[in-house]
Amino acid sequence: QVQLVESGGGLVQAGGSLRLSCAASGSTFSIMGWYRQTPGKQRGLVATITRGGSIYYADSVKGRFSISRDNAKNTLYLQMNSLKPEDTAVYYCKVLWGGVDYWGQGTQVTVSS
Repeated sequence: QVQLVESGGGLVQAGGSLRLSCAASGSTFSIMGWYRQTPGKQRGLVATITRGGSIYYADSVKGRFSISRDNAKNTLYLQMNSLKPEDTAVYYCKVLWGGVDYWGQGTQVTVSS
């Protein structure tokens, strides 16, 4: 059974940094990603990374966020720098396995101005 557990969210001032982690279990995954959602809006893609290290970033986070993964630990990371109030959201880890999307429980990131 696939399980994803995020951690690392919190409250930070604008310009600050946070590092999110997503511990995965149940399988290894060819592609893992971070998404975020604010109230009243659809969940949107932040970044994805393949097992081989190919990376995609949403334009809004390019140059500020860095996605990485430790395949030995089956853990996904998101280093977030130069945070802005508009980055405030619940951040979710997602993997695709067996044709099904699996999501973590989410972790709140709040950036104060």
